[in-house]
Amino acid sequence: MKNLVVLGGGESGVGTAILGKQKGFNVFVSDKGAIADKYKKVLLHHNIDFEENQHTESKIFAADLVMKSPGIPDKVALIQELVSKQIKVVSEIEFTSEYTNATIVGITGSNGKTTTTMLVHYVLRKAGLDVGVGGNIGDSFAKQVAEKSFENYVLELSSFQLDGIENFNSHIAIITNITPDHLDRYEYNFDKYIDSKFRIVKNQTENDFLIYDADDEAIQNWLSNNKIKSKLVPFSMEKELEYGAFLRGDKIIMKLKTEDILMNVSELTLQGKHNTKNAMAASLAARLLKTRKETIAESLSDFEGVEHRLENVQKINGVQYINDSKATNVNAAFYALECMDNPTVWIVGGVDKGNDYSDLMPLVREKVKAIVCLGLDNQKIIDTFGSVVDVLVETAGAEEAVKVAHKISKKGDTVLLSPACASFDLFDSYEDRGNKFKQAVKNL
Repeated sequence: MKNLVVLGGGESGVGTAILGKQKGFNVFVSDKGAIADKYKKVLLHHNIDFEENQHTESKIFAADLVMKSPGIPDKVALIQELVSKQIKVVSEIEFTSEYTNATIVGITGSNGKTTTTMLVHYVLRKAGLDVGVGGNIGDSFAKQVAEKSFENYVLELSSFQLDGIENFNSHIAIITNITPDHLDRYEYNFDKYIDSKFRIVKNQTENDFLIYDADDEAIQNWLSNNKIKSKLVPFSMEKELEYGAFLRGDKIIMKLKTEDILMNVSELTLQGKHNTKNAMAASLAARLLKTRKETIAESLSDFEGVEHRLENVQKINGVQYINDSKATNVNAAFYALECMDNPTVWIVGGVDKGNDYSDLMPLVREKVKAIVCLGLDNQKIIDTFGSVVDVLVETAGAEEAVKVAHKISKKGDTVLLSPACASFDLFDSYEDRGNKFKQAVKNL
């Protein structure tokens, strides 16, 4: 019996443990921190051996195979030592892909991947396909393959998950865009981060497809310097294409075997330039999987959106409160500010991943009337925007931030939580941050 060691007792770790046990491995889960009660219950239910708040090296080095959770960097000593002992270390998606023949749509990118993943899943489900959704959202890919085994999967894939693949392949790969993010994991080298995203095409053949943003400079540069086997399916908002999806006036055109008018941009439930791009990417994926264009258009016009992504919370005294807690980098905050039509009180801040806020300057000058900082260290925000906005206030919690925003906003304004940073200084996660913001708005 082979030994499978799972590092990390979160969603992907526990899913892998369940699948590993089902496939006949002797499984041991080890987490350096505490394991959440809901996951402990699952491990106990499946009689899976685990430890928390420590790594017992003798047990870990007895592994034939190690699955490490995406949150553990490659450069930590334990991983380096496993590699030097020639013990294979893989990611959850790599481990799981051995056990399914399903058609996979894999979606990566710095921003828009959750929305695009949910959109593709929604369209395919409406078209009657047997389809699961996973990766960074919902149940882990591993758990689904163990318990449900769909014919198709739509997976949201972070660069960390792609770093750990050898043979994993997406029949349809989507790269939404690439902007500097998580550079702390890539030695502050943007090229390494770009290469990491493009691992999604590593195992593609000429029967597979890559859907990508043809307006994105980083993607275009990489493609012009590297040969790939799969068929290129671009989308653009700036130019008409020979093949792919583009805008003609305010209509979305899809040109694959034939040229079709898909729908008018105004009919999309999700507004904003970036959402038009997400819709194009999702449409192309669905069309390549033989979905009727009527079904695609109908789905895009009644899709509800993603929690914590430009989510309308409530209107109070004529002020609209918007929760965009999922904006954990500058580019995501850029999209949010770009969508604002009213004078905006912007709640920003948290753990900075090497952010350069200068890209936001024109939007802040044009749209932001006041800034409310929500983080422990706000110096960079203050240095960048202090002289640009009339009011800048520091706060140390969602409730305080909302109360201050409420005070300085007036009828016709928008209060936007779009932090451009990770949440771990004051919150458990971006979801926790978004939920506390929503609760604070309801308490006003």
